[in-house]
Amino acid sequence: MNYINKYIEENKERFLEELFGLIRIPSISSIQDHKPDMIKCAEHWKEAILKAGADKAEVMPTEGNPVVYAEKIIDANLPTVMVYAHYDVMPVDPLELWNTPPFEPVIKDGKIWARGADDDKGQGFMHTKAFELMMKTDTLPCNVKFMIEGEEEIGSPSLGKWCADNKEMLKADVILVSDTGMIARDIPSITTGLRGLSYWEVKVTGPNRDLHSGLFGGAVANPINVLCKMIADMQDEDGKVVMPGFYDEVVQVSDEERELLAKAPFDVEEYKKAIDVKALKGEKGYTTGERTGIRPSFDVCGIWGGYIGEGAKTVLPSIAQAKISTRLVPNQDNVKISKMFKEYFEAIAPDYVKVEVTPLHGGQGYACPIDLPAYKAAEKAYGEVFGKRPVPVRSGGSIPIISTFEEVLGIKSVLMGFGLESDAIHSPNENYPVENFLNGIRTIPLFYKYFVELMK
Repeated sequence: MNYINKYIEENKERFLEELFGLIRIPSISSIQDHKPDMIKCAEHWKEAILKAGADKAEVMPTEGNPVVYAEKIIDANLPTVMVYAHYDVMPVDPLELWNTPPFEPVIKDGKIWARGADDDKGQGFMHTKAFELMMKTDTLPCNVKFMIEGEEEIGSPSLGKWCADNKEMLKADVILVSDTGMIARDIPSITTGLRGLSYWEVKVTGPNRDLHSGLFGGAVANPINVLCKMIADMQDEDGKVVMPGFYDEVVQVSDEERELLAKAPFDVEEYKKAIDVKALKGEKGYTTGERTGIRPSFDVCGIWGGYIGEGAKTVLPSIAQAKISTRLVPNQDNVKISKMFKEYFEAIAPDYVKVEVTPLHGGQGYACPIDLPAYKAAEKAYGEVFGKRPVPVRSGGSIPIISTFEEVLGIKSVLMGFGLESDAIHSPNENYPVENFLNGIRTIPLFYKYFVELMK
């Protein structure tokens, strides 16, 4: 451990400046105008991994944004760890809510403030620097491969096929991912489950043009009113989704496992305070942790229509639209749910409007057994750095490609995250504590060490 701390102490300022160079590239995958930035960011990653000590690194084309693939093979007979991360980031809107420019990283109050500081440039870059550390100190105990993609924030639509096309090249014993979080700064945790996702865009059309709300209001259905009512009717008073068949494949978690999950530290008052709400709302009969970990959810991610400019315009709009998502638990099939929602929502449309549902993207849920050698290695690594055993948790978030890795490549993933809830990923003022960034670099080499020992 001393050699790890020494190397980090000697190089931490350089590590941060190199990370800042990556963050400054506005690699927003959902906005077509940023396509050149995606290429630039991929090339930046390639050079960083080569500089760290990889035998080879290349930017490989896909049907969408390219994948950075790199490797260091020291002995074909040794285990192979494959690192997965993503270089794309979420849009920054609304820009006016940022306290500092989103692509001009700064350190303030011990945190890096920028889009991508945590998700996933900061967390992904830890692996490059941990790899560099092992190479420079001659302590790399096994083979390493890197797979850095540029479409995670839009559902990784191209990566599944790319993996299938390159299955032989991607052979590994485990996939190591840092795109999740810890319960608190001093309470490490390993994510053992991820929710799946189905996501749609809904369009409700009424009259063939916008109408005067005085002349037509009360006589013609308002598409915004109709859409809001249809969405509200998707859940009952207990917070359950009413769509027939939605819960058919949901596995009921045992009372024993619910008791284990309940041991994770959680302060409901602090939780409410952090997001500035007076009360919490969710499915009846479940705790907050269970609602986000072992139960599916239904949410409107955006809704628009009519006049939203300055001042008043008395209009009855022709069209209303919304973006809707469900988070799914392991065993729920996102393709089946996507088709089910489209058919159901279009079928319940009243005659006075037309409803069109367009599926956007989705992914399966994932569960990691806690008896895997890789899980045990992660557990020991966290324990050595943080001085306590990490808590296994089920995340409410989704990383759709993780289940694809298991399905296409036949490889389990271990999710070693170092982010915090307060990092505000996907929101204005995203941030990442410098301490967590450096602790990740401390922990990762120990994972390699213990993983190889457990695989013998």
